[in-house]
Amino acid sequence: MTRHFLKDSDLGPAELGKVLDLAIELKAAPYARTPLAGPQTAAVIFDKTSTRTRVSFAAGIAALGGQPLIINPGEAQLGHKESIADTAEVMSRMVSTIIWRTYSQAGLVEMAEHSRVPVINALSDDFHPCQILADLLTIREHRGDIAGQTMTYFGDGANNMANSYALGGVNAGMHVRIAAPAGHQPAAAVIAEAEALSTQTGGSLTVTDDPVAAANGADVLVTDTWVSMGQDAAGRDDEASPFMPFQVSQELMDAGNDPIFLHCLPAYRGKEVTAEVIDGPASVVFDEAENRLHAQKALMTYLLER
Repeated sequence: MTRHFLKDSDLGPAELGKVLDLAIELKAAPYARTPLAGPQTAAVIFDKTSTRTRVSFAAGIAALGGQPLIINPGEAQLGHKESIADTAEVMSRMVSTIIWRTYSQAGLVEMAEHSRVPVINALSDDFHPCQILADLLTIREHRGDIAGQTMTYFGDGANNMANSYALGGVNAGMHVRIAAPAGHQPAAAVIAEAEALSTQTGGSLTVTDDPVAAANGADVLVTDTWVSMGQDAAGRDDEASPFMPFQVSQELMDAGNDPIFLHCLPAYRGKEVTAEVIDGPASVVFDEAENRLHAQKALMTYLLER
C-alpha cells in the first residue's frame, strides 16, 4: 500500500517518532540511506514561491541518491489542460515520489488517490506538515524529549501553520496552545481531530485569546507571518491589526519556561515578532530552517522504504 503524507496526522505517533529518529541519524550521516539511488527521479511541483522548501527538497533528494525534477508554475499542464487525476496517473509511472507545494488540500488528496508513488504535501492552504517535522526535530535537539512539553503558537490561529502545530504537536504528545484573537482561531474540525489524537498521545490542545496566559510556563514559543501567501495584507499587519497583541516580545518570552523561539520564516521583525526575540539567544530559527532538510530526507526515506 502506497503511503502519503498530506497532513500531520498521516503519521501515527509511533511512526512520527521513527521519522524523527531517522532524521537524527541522517543529520549525523547524511549519505547513510539512498532510497532514490539510480538515480531515481523525484518530482517537486511548485504552485507557490519558495526558498526553504525548494532548496531543502532538491538537496535532500540528491543526498538520497536521486534527481530532483523541479516543476515551476506554467511548466506543466497540471490544473488547466490536464486534470489532477490524469497528471498523477502519468507522473507516478515515471517518478518515485511527488512533492507538491500548492493551494488546495483537496487537490493533494486527489493526487494521492491516483498516484502509485508517495505524495508529500510541501505546503497547502490548510497544512504545512513538513515544517512541523522540522520544528519537532529542533525542539528535540534543544529541549530533549518532546512529549509533555508545552508549545504556544501566537498570531493567526486559522492558518495552515496553526493547524499543523495543533495536529503535529499533539501527535507528538505536546501540550499545544493556540493564542489568537476571536475570529482567527482554528476550525472546529481541526480542534476535534487534535482532541482525538490527544487520547492516544497524552498531549492536549488549548485555544485562547489571552497571549500572556498562553506564554506562561511554555517551553516553546512560535509564530508565523500574519499575512499568509495569497492573502490581502489590508488590516492584518498594521498597528491596528487584531494580531498586534499577539506579537512575540521579550515580555512573552520571559513568561515562559526558559523557552526557545521558532519561526518557519520568512519573518517580519516588528510585526509578528520583535527583532530582540528573533535575533536573540533563545531563537533557533536557523537550526529550524536547516532541519527542513534532515526531516524531509527522513520522511522520504520512511515512505519510500515502505
